[in-house]
Amino acid sequence: MATTELQGPQSASVGGRLARALRELRYAWRRFWRSVSLYMPKRLYARSLIIVIAPMFLLQSVVAFVFMERHWQTVTLRLSQAVVRDIAAIIDLMETYPHDADYANIIRIAQDRMQLKVDLLPPDPLPPPGPKPFFSILDQTLSSEITRQINRPFWLDTVGNSNIVELRIQLENKVLRVFVRRSQAFASNTHIFLIWMVGTSVVLLMIAIPFLRNQIRPILTLAEAAESFGKGRPMPRDFRPRGAEEVRRAGFAFIQMRERIERQIEQRTAMLAGVSHDLRTILTRFKLQLALARSKTDIEALNHDVEDMQSMLEGYLAFARGDNAEDTENFDLPAYFDKLAEEARLRKRKLTTTVNGDGEVLVRPNAFARLLSNIVGNAFRYASSVEITADHTRGSLVVTIDDDGPGIPQAKREEVFKPFVRLDEARNLDASGTGLGLSIARDIARSHGGDITLDESPLGGLRATIKVPA
Repeated sequence: MATTELQGPQSASVGGRLARALRELRYAWRRFWRSVSLYMPKRLYARSLIIVIAPMFLLQSVVAFVFMERHWQTVTLRLSQAVVRDIAAIIDLMETYPHDADYANIIRIAQDRMQLKVDLLPPDPLPPPGPKPFFSILDQTLSSEITRQINRPFWLDTVGNSNIVELRIQLENKVLRVFVRRSQAFASNTHIFLIWMVGTSVVLLMIAIPFLRNQIRPILTLAEAAESFGKGRPMPRDFRPRGAEEVRRAGFAFIQMRERIERQIEQRTAMLAGVSHDLRTILTRFKLQLALARSKTDIEALNHDVEDMQSMLEGYLAFARGDNAEDTENFDLPAYFDKLAEEARLRKRKLTTTVNGDGEVLVRPNAFARLLSNIVGNAFRYASSVEITADHTRGSLVVTIDDDGPGIPQAKREEVFKPFVRLDEARNLDASGTGLGLSIARDIARSHGGDITLDESPLGGLRATIKVPA
């Protein structure tokens, strides 16, 4: 019983340690991949190339390592053993037949049959050992074989002439010098394998890269079409789903989504246009009745109501229309700011404008002019001094409008963009307002792929920031 009671807590402790170790391992693995992702390319084409090239490189590296190791070590060992065996045989012949003073026959047999150039030198001391080569497979193999088979003092030079290996072996009263072709003792044809390996890799990449580019191009085309639609620009005329089945399905889904959105916009516009038309008919009757009325007091009140209704109808129709069918063209910011300067002069307002970068932007001109007119018109209505700054950098336009008016409370800066919202405080619209000015402006900005934000201005009033891709 005591043993059982000890095993329970002990097994629980081991299980807890294993669970903690697994959690730490998962955390370390996620942290490793997060650090790797920082240096990985972000574009799909580059990542696809890595997916193709990395396995090929790893596979060929492993194959090359295994093959070259066996090729260099095994083949070089066998060749070196054969060469040293021939040299050992020559030494045995010289010691067996010492009566031949110059050993001419043995030297001839070595040169004709063994392809070894053999010389006899005076019994001088052997040269000092030379520097070992960095890549010393041949040097190590020959040295070990000479020690094993001949076991005499020797001197070896594999660094000098790249095609010849020189051996000197100390005998009793002479020094045997042997010149051996490097190819007899060393596997020298490995470059052929490397050439074939690199050549096939290059051919495979030359085939894979164009096919991969063709598979990526439909995805890039779909992304460009979606970006153009998001910016309110017409979709490229040559766009059609192509590529792999999944990419085609995404393309068809995008086309259907675009058609549904366009139908919804058309239905909204048609509905509000119909409502406006019906209400205009009623307004026409009101005007006719007013023309026949006699009391001037009643006529003035009714005329004021009719004008309010007319203004409201125009605002509703402008909000519904949104100028979505307008084509994108170049919009001249400095020229439009000149018109705003004239309006500011008529309203007796102080206006300062600044344009940084190119003054022409690619937008829907009428819609963008309405956007600026609504924002700047509100600033003229409530402020005496207005500053406009346009920063046109590569692919982005930021228009900042500052005024010294009463501003808008922070809690209501998002609420004012809702349709028909009218503030009851300092920046309330006048009697003719409909509460659609900012809604129309944000709708136009978002149809261009941008947005409008409100903040506190350094002038003490309101800052409106318009950001659109251009």
